Amino acid sequence: MSIHDPHAGTRTFTFLGTGTSMGVPMLGCDCHVCTSTNPKNHRYRCSVLIETPAGNILIDTTPELRLQLLRTNTKLIHAVLYTHYHVDHLFGLDDLRIFPLKLNGPLPIYCTDETEAIIRQSFAYVFDPINDVLPQGLFVPRLELNRIGSAPFEVLGQRVTPIPLIHGRFNVLGFRIGNVAYCTDVSHIPDSSWELLEGLDVFVIDALRPDKPHPSHFGVPQALEAIARVKPRMAYFTHMAHTMEYEELMRGLPPGVEPAYDGLSFRF
Repeated sequence: MSIHDPHAGTRTFTFLGTGTSMGVPMLGCDCHVCTSTNPKNHRYRCSVLIETPAGNILIDTTPELRLQLLRTNTKLIHAVLYTHYHVDHLFGLDDLRIFPLKLNGPLPIYCTDETEAIIRQSFAYVFDPINDVLPQGLFVPRLELNRIGSAPFEVLGQRVTPIPLIHGRFNVLGFRIGNVAYCTDVSHIPDSSWELLEGLDVFVIDALRPDKPHPSHFGVPQALEAIARVKPRMAYFTHMAHTMEYEELMRGLPPGVEPAYDGLSFRF
């Protein structure tokens, strides 16, 4: 999108999931959004696929990861970035086990030390030394863990800039690639992170519900305030609960701001 970006137009950003931790429809709910026939109101848990000339980058592994990748006909993942370790962003990790076999080597994972600790605890079998002598046909995920912090790093030829964010009482990361920033699960943007959001073409931001405040997430008012400060060319809401009806939201949002939906893609 930017004439200053040598990769402009060569990458595709796809929302694999745009829902809150409980997904939409939510279990046991008969509200008008959960019973909607509009597919834009059907939301898997939040994750993103970024297709680059050198391969596919996945952000987060939701419990629906297998279904998400089947829906987009994604044959291979070359690297995974983690925003944080909560269940709705992590617990599809086992579905990655097919990709190291296709890559003929471990799958690179990029995460903070806190997220690495939870991965090692929750998926201890992945790191059992016995895996080194067992046939790879057992499909134990083979992972190469790379710790990240606040410094930019490179994945598949792409410069990735972590954006430190606050999610309730947790530290999480957003990610910027080129002039696109993905910031899910946000309740506060630290002062030092605003400069990392300057000059965006696309800003993806957490917006859990229309009005009522939440201790761990932006609602629509807070998301709109952040968008007004960042001034991107386009902004999308993600991590939306079942109180967010797509068409109702569209009617009430300013130009250049839209709710995302599962399967929405754009090039950058």
